[in-house]
Amino acid sequence: MAAYPRQPSVHLTEDHEAFRESVRAFVEREIRPHADEWERAGIFPRDLYRQAAKAGLLGLRYDPMWGGSGLDYFATVVLCEELAKCDTLGTAVGLMAQAEFALSVLADEASDSLKATWLEPAIQGELIGAIGVSEPGAGSDVAGLSTRARRDGDDYIISGQKTFITNGTRADFITLAVRTGEPGPRGISLVVFPTATPGFEVGRKLDKLGARASDTGELFFDSCRIPATNVVGVEGSGMRYILSHFAGERLVIAALAVGVMEHLIEMALDYGNERNVFGTPLLGFQTWQHRLAEMATRLEATRQLTYQAADLLNRGDHTGEIAVSMAKSHAADSVKFVAAEVLQLHGGFGQMEESPVPRYYRDVAGFSIGAGTSEIMREIVARALIQTRAAGTKERK
Repeated sequence: MAAYPRQPSVHLTEDHEAFRESVRAFVEREIRPHADEWERAGIFPRDLYRQAAKAGLLGLRYDPMWGGSGLDYFATVVLCEELAKCDTLGTAVGLMAQAEFALSVLADEASDSLKATWLEPAIQGELIGAIGVSEPGAGSDVAGLSTRARRDGDDYIISGQKTFITNGTRADFITLAVRTGEPGPRGISLVVFPTATPGFEVGRKLDKLGARASDTGELFFDSCRIPATNVVGVEGSGMRYILSHFAGERLVIAALAVGVMEHLIEMALDYGNERNVFGTPLLGFQTWQHRLAEMATRLEATRQLTYQAADLLNRGDHTGEIAVSMAKSHAADSVKFVAAEVLQLHGGFGQMEESPVPRYYRDVAGFSIGAGTSEIMREIVARALIQTRAAGTKERK
């Protein structure tokens, strides 16, 4: 396959690029040969978590004390860029739902006891984790969640329902958002919920448009009793923890989009030079040359927004959350554009399931929804702009 002419980045070191090569080798060895099989099955083998752990992919930014690698956000970006090229994006999503979504808040906020019991084995790929926030009546509106955790002596008793939970059908534990107090954001806590708890039940395995190799389920909690020591951090601080760790999830989606676009453009270069129309390669026509240029421009704009966000997050700059909202929103729009253009370039072959092109076309539809919709991303950015202007006006007065 033609290699996309990616330019060196001032943000990436030789170590980052060496890591890229190791991820690329992992994808070629452990994932891509099985992509079609796992897509048809609607799930990938549990053992892939163990293989990913051996390759050092499940705990990049986490403390080496718990088995992590102690790396930065750019390592996460590189990981996602290369995982996205595996031709089974659901597999990449399932791995990152563990490595980032379920574990990041545990790594930052959980007690040492919880880290030893859940974080460390998950980094080693021995346990599968999920993040449980979305409910039938509370998706992007996290503050509206209703799954209740009632204190009973040294325990919590949990009742409620979650839906759209990636890894939910086979998770060993769930980093679970529950209501422990008053209505609204101040009454939310996070707990580690073992799925072996009596009263817990997996409902349907949901049938999705894309990312089909990742299992996604609806979950039910019927008076499930867990120890109060399973609370993550401080009771009532769950909303703050969720919002602060959304940045990592959004960065993952933006970086996956960068990888998908790069991979699709490589496919377009190959097919566009091989496929002749009226005796001329497709990419010999100016219309496709210009459309290819637009695809590359959107890719590079997304890459720069994503790298800027990673840089700010590395430095602990609070504007990183705004930057990553911009990156995710732009990424979701751009990757859909590129996927549609590459499908069109492939013509009839772009409609065939033997090609990964229509699979990516379906898969990227969810990028504007997961980890906060594009509408929410724009709300975050707009609110920051308005607040900054108001603060500046007040200072001038």
